[in-house]
Amino acid sequence: MTYEDWPSGLRKRNGLSSRVRTVTQPGVVQDREQLEAASLEPFRGVTTSAGRVAGLFDQPRRVDLSAVDNAARAYLSSLTSEQQQVTRFPLDDPSRRQWANPAVNLLRHGLLLEELDATVRDRALDVVRESLSESGFQAVLNCMRLNRTIGEIRNEVDELNELLYWFSLYGEPAPESPWGWQLDGHHVNVNCTVVDGRLVTTPTFLGAEPVAAFDGKFAGTWALQAEQDTGSALYASLTQAQRAAATLHTEMPHDLFTGAGRDNYELNYEGAAFSTFTAQQLALATDLIGVYVGRERKDSAEVRMAEVVDRFDETWFAWVGKPNPDGVFYYRVHSPVILIEFEHSHGIMFDNDYHARNHIHTIVRTPNGNDYGQDYLRRHHERFHAGK
Repeated sequence: MTYEDWPSGLRKRNGLSSRVRTVTQPGVVQDREQLEAASLEPFRGVTTSAGRVAGLFDQPRRVDLSAVDNAARAYLSSLTSEQQQVTRFPLDDPSRRQWANPAVNLLRHGLLLEELDATVRDRALDVVRESLSESGFQAVLNCMRLNRTIGEIRNEVDELNELLYWFSLYGEPAPESPWGWQLDGHHVNVNCTVVDGRLVTTPTFLGAEPVAAFDGKFAGTWALQAEQDTGSALYASLTQAQRAAATLHTEMPHDLFTGAGRDNYELNYEGAAFSTFTAQQLALATDLIGVYVGRERKDSAEVRMAEVVDRFDETWFAWVGKPNPDGVFYYRVHSPVILIEFEHSHGIMFDNDYHARNHIHTIVRTPNGNDYGQDYLRRHHERFHAGK
């Protein structure tokens, strides 16, 4: 892929700011109001039409997350009292569910990385680094860096760059106390929760437009290619009958189904059942899920992957698009304990109304009530705070 493969035009942004909340633009105001209203709904989580399934998250194994706790405390110790007031929130604060992908300030909150000095910024990113694997942390950085690439292409680096991301801490980072963090900005929305030796990193939205930098400050950066190529390889491995079952449509959806503001979305299982897969196909499916689950720190990812594999008999692979390995597509992997969505999107920064490989969106969720670690939090309160 080269720049020559991409749309040549750039879309006008109508003066919308990535930094300052737009208060008069009707479409933006409506989006903000809808996002805020969704964040105030009682949390249920993504479910099927059959409703929420209980008892799914009883995994007894815990991991040592002291490095994550320590990184968060080091970050807090480097802040002024005024900065702490801006970056810290109660664990149940509605802002935790007000993340959003667009390069528009809908309800951004916390401290802006760009405004921090290098030491404080590095400590904020250390919290992210300790929570994720090396590949997961690099995936986040790549998406942030490509935000600068589109800024360079558009000559709008002041509004689109690698530091225009907001960092927030929720709760008290201590071994006995549930807490979490959030990194929020254009194409990077990561939510992490720590509860009683368990780590939850959903919902996580990662995207990029463009998906590669061929010049500029971060030349050589690519994003989300394993997600794309492994998903394509799994579809290519399917038999004709399996493809017929997996393929829902040939026309692409407008957007991901469970993106921002859709914490309580209802989505039924569709596509080809993993129970029909051969051993080779299951190996490919495991590799695909591993790309996403493997973004977490290794010890937590191992626990999470075992939980997901244990539900393979209840897992489905769905595909939207034409059977062309070089074309554009959408796919999803869906089980009671994990939901992954991938799509090639239409242009936002580039002026193309058709879906293209230079714009990718992905999201990972934990269905049935454990996004934001909510089921673990419920169990924690039942155990330690019953009656309060």
